[in-house]
Amino acid sequence: MSVIYLLLTLSILVAIIFFIAFIYSVKKGQYDDAYTPSVRMLFDDELVIKKTKKLTKD
Repeated sequence: MSVIYLLLTLSILVAIIFFIAFIYSVKKGQYDDAYTPSVRMLFDDELVIKKTKKLTKD
């Protein structure tokens, strides 16, 4: 029974560490991407054309 308490404590500790790391990375701007959304619409057609060419080759 003591193993369950140990594992529960360790899992909560690991979850808290990952949560703190996530908050830290968000505050440091790790997920900020100002360039891709403005350019994404330019490359959507190329992806569709490449997919249709692959489908027609098979």
